[in-house]
Order: sequence, then structure tokens, then C-alpha cells
Amino acid sequence: MPYTLEIGRKAPQFELPATDGKTYKLSDFDKSKYLVVFFTCNHCPYVLGSDETTRKTVEKFSDKNVAFVAINSNSASTFEDDSFPNMVKRIQLHKFPWLYLHDKTQEIAKAYGALKTPHFYVFNEKHELVYTGRGVDSPRDVSRMTVNDLDRVLTELTENKKISISVTNPIGCNIKWDGKDPHWMPAEACDLV
Repeated sequence: MPYTLEIGRKAPQFELPATDGKTYKLSDFDKSKYLVVFFTCNHCPYVLGSDETTRKTVEKFSDKNVAFVAINSNSASTFEDDSFPNMVKRIQLHKFPWLYLHDKTQEIAKAYGALKTPHFYVFNEKHELVYTGRGVDSPRDVSRMTVNDLDRVLTELTENKKISISVTNPIGCNIKWDGKDPHWMPAEACDLV
């Protein structure tokens, strides 16, 4: 079985604490027609460079029944910036329009096969994966961006069109695995295309 969740597979279950003080599980998003789960963090320059573009995409689709869930799976022992208290500070400072969940055990990153920060997963009304990969083609410097894949996929999905490209390689920093070198990746992890 491939490391990263394959197109057509159901969203793996999760139950994680969020920066708003609540705990969320996958079923909490059953009322939303579509779901975007993305792995992110507090320090990665690719995340920092593209957060405002992600914000614009979230705001664009806020009235189209799309739920957005960000998950930080990075080990705080590798990067203290990625600790839960720092997640709370960051979401309060920037007022991002998405839920920000903490995957301290890193089990959810493994279940989804998250490769980078950021790494996006888009699910249809049946919680089946229709897209995985990058948000944009230049997340570190969006002034050089030529493609917003997240916007494209959500436009196609909400307009009941065929998804033109369902897999891209995420662009960003490796997930920071607990007890491992910051650049370590599981042996079975690989490029998606």
C-alpha cells in the first residue's frame, strides 16, 4: 500500500484537540459537503509564505459548504515553535479562518501519509479523496505563483466538474518526526507524481 492516502480512499478518522479549546473528530464535519484537511505548522517558510493565499482560498469557498481543518503534526521536541501553546498564539495573532488541530502523537500524519508542510487533502461529499498535494506551485514566495491548485480543485469540485489534476507533489518542509533528524522521512515516503 502506498504511503500517502490514494485518490478515492476515505478520510482517515481523527480525534484531536484544537486551539479553540475543543476536540474535533472527522464526524464533526459531516454537515459540510466538502472537506479540506491540510498539514501545516508554525515555522515552515513554505507555510508562512502561503498562509495568506490559503486564507483567500478559504474565504472564497466559505459560502460553498467547504470545511477547512489544519493539522500540526510536527514534533515540538524537534521545533519548539510547533508546540501547542505556540499554535494557540499563532492562530490568535493571525485569526486564520480554519480550525487548527494538534496531532501530538503523529498518528494522523501517518494515517494520511502527510509528506510536507503544507500538504493538502480534498474530500468530496462522501469523504472520498479527490485531490492530494500542493496548495500552490510557489508556496515560499507566492509572488512567483503561477498555479493555485487548491483553488482550482475546489472550483471544479463545487461546480460538479471533473477534477482535472488529482495529484501533485506537495512543496514544503518535511514533517518533523519525533526523535528524528529534522530532514528525516519514512523510507516508504516518496514523491506522488
